[in-house]
Amino acid sequence: MRLLDAKRSILYSYSNSFSGFSAKLNSSQATILARIDKVVSVFRSKTLKLHTTRSWDFLGLTLDETRVTPMEFTNGQDVVVGIFDTGVWPESESFQEKPGMRPIPSSWKGVCVEGEKFEPAKACNRKLIGARYYLKGFEQEYGPLNMSGNPEYRSARDFLGHGTHTASTAAGSIVKNASFFGIGQGTARGGAPWARVAVYKICWGINGVGSCTEADILAAFDDALHDGVHVISASFGATPPLSPFFASSADIGSFHAMQLGITVVFSAGNDGPEPSLVQNVAPWSLCVAASTIDRSFPTEIVLDRNFTIMGQSIISKEIKGRLANAITYFVDGVCSLGNWNKKLATGRVVLCFYTPGLVYEIAQVAVKTAKGLGLIFAEPFTKPIADVDDDIPTLHVDINQGTIIGNYLAESLKLPVVQISPSKTIIGKSPAPTVVYFSSRGPSSISPDILKPDITAPGINILAAWPPQTPPTLQPSDDRLVRWNFQSGTSMSCPHVTGVGALLKSVHPGWSPAATRSAIMTTAYTRDASHDSILAGGSMAGSTPFDMGAGHINPLKAMDPGLIYDMKTSDYILFLCNMGYTQERIERIVLPSPGVDTNCKNMHGPNANINYPSISVPNLRSPITIKRTVRNVGCGKKTTVYFGVAKEPDGVEVVIWPRVLIFSPSKQEISYYITLKPLKKSEGRYDFGEIVWSDGFHHVRSPLVVLVNNSDDFTM
Repeated sequence: MRLLDAKRSILYSYSNSFSGFSAKLNSSQATILARIDKVVSVFRSKTLKLHTTRSWDFLGLTLDETRVTPMEFTNGQDVVVGIFDTGVWPESESFQEKPGMRPIPSSWKGVCVEGEKFEPAKACNRKLIGARYYLKGFEQEYGPLNMSGNPEYRSARDFLGHGTHTASTAAGSIVKNASFFGIGQGTARGGAPWARVAVYKICWGINGVGSCTEADILAAFDDALHDGVHVISASFGATPPLSPFFASSADIGSFHAMQLGITVVFSAGNDGPEPSLVQNVAPWSLCVAASTIDRSFPTEIVLDRNFTIMGQSIISKEIKGRLANAITYFVDGVCSLGNWNKKLATGRVVLCFYTPGLVYEIAQVAVKTAKGLGLIFAEPFTKPIADVDDDIPTLHVDINQGTIIGNYLAESLKLPVVQISPSKTIIGKSPAPTVVYFSSRGPSSISPDILKPDITAPGINILAAWPPQTPPTLQPSDDRLVRWNFQSGTSMSCPHVTGVGALLKSVHPGWSPAATRSAIMTTAYTRDASHDSILAGGSMAGSTPFDMGAGHINPLKAMDPGLIYDMKTSDYILFLCNMGYTQERIERIVLPSPGVDTNCKNMHGPNANINYPSISVPNLRSPITIKRTVRNVGCGKKTTVYFGVAKEPDGVEVVIWPRVLIFSPSKQEISYYITLKPLKKSEGRYDFGEIVWSDGFHHVRSPLVVLVNNSDDFTM
């Protein structure tokens, strides 16, 4: 009987890529299990949340009428991109195989699993080669999947749209004439349009919100690593406080992926602009912030046919009505449901202003409830971003513009007639990239000696594939049906980096995940299209590495980085030792490999010495010397000379030795040292610099982040 009960309690047995299981246990059972020898860790399965075609042109991977750039056209067919998300709409043109696509790679071991409205013979092909779904963890947490009033599919088919969107962004096929009701029209495609796609549905909708349990996530990792994916895109996470690395399914799964040579790309989260809220901070994966592209959607507002002002929105139909002040319908003019005075705003476009704690989504619900026709939302300069109207047509203007509109309204004898035109698509007229205000910022709250996020990529108003039976806003009252939709979030920036990672895997199949990450980070740029510093949304200042990591991704440069900072499992073991993990626990986690030493007594040096492409020192009290090792991956047939230059953080002396690195056919890997010396008395303040190595063609850049913390013992 006990054996039968034990079997019933098991949800998943993880046996393909690592050893473990998930089960329904009470606290006493979990405690007893954790005490058993050879049990690495026992942790509760938590629920993670999703982080919700101009962008590839903006990144330099351009198309013309007849062809793609040679790199996109000739690379990718041998690479499988795994998408951990809400599933896929397999009939989308983004997932149809194109003429000339070769047979599925012989290394592929995955399958397409049959399910509700998902027939593998029809859904899968040489493009979409894998589709699985994981529901046991979700149903254990939330009960049986509720299909009544909560549309979902008990299969890999996508309803929420998030997974279809991210998959097509990373590796969707080339599709012409994609648009959202004519807005943003162009050719849609993924970063690696010839790569294969394998979908792992781990997130399920609850009232339009995607929820992903850790039991299901770990099961997906177990299968994906066995199936033979090469790159994994994972746009989900948990808001801090963060769990220890080995009490997190994402960190466990991505650690094993790293050991098998699989690059895992995570989103940084949407909790910005406050510091230290970045998610997915493990050093063995990539963490991606979100930034804008140079496309905007200006929307004209005309008052009384003689006064015009320009906002930002994604509106496909003209709106006509009367302009009204929020104070008419809401106490103190604060547009929230709790402040509504029950007056109806029928036929009115309501002008609302941002106040602390009042985001535009709250104002949308309030104005819609009041039966308003539309919303003009005035907010701080760094926040107005066009968005697909969720509940009610919404125009975003800055505080200055809102004040001008408000003054016009106050001076009018009667409510002005307002006419709002359909949005236009303008390219190249706005400063870009800019790190968006909601993108989660560093430093890491559990390992500040590893800089996170690593990189930023396009994540604002990304047009990609969408399930045609799902409203673009997910609202039941939205009766529009579309095949392409705009979405914003680090969920959208993550698959951009995944697509680049797939191309890198195809061009450099022997590179480790660390080499791939290094190429992406060290070739990133930190200046916008006007050659000024990249702005940090949520402020009026330039971005720091806590906003954008190493900078904005540059796919073409990443293909030929010159030098790379590689890492092995032993580097991560040093990191884990410094985090307090015991040798016994590490031995049970690490896959056996020749030359890998798990004895922490043999591991010396701070995490600053780990061969990461960025350098972060969160507690500089006295001079320290840091070691880095670079490998020449450029032209190895001749002698190459690199010269090192340091841009010093404020109040820190930086000395590089040697200043010149000479690579030859017989010497392709060289170590160098950086000495940091505090020159000021400081506490609690981060300063930023960089280390750059150049041979005249390549510029290999590493961010340098230092917190001088010596106010108690500073002497000159």
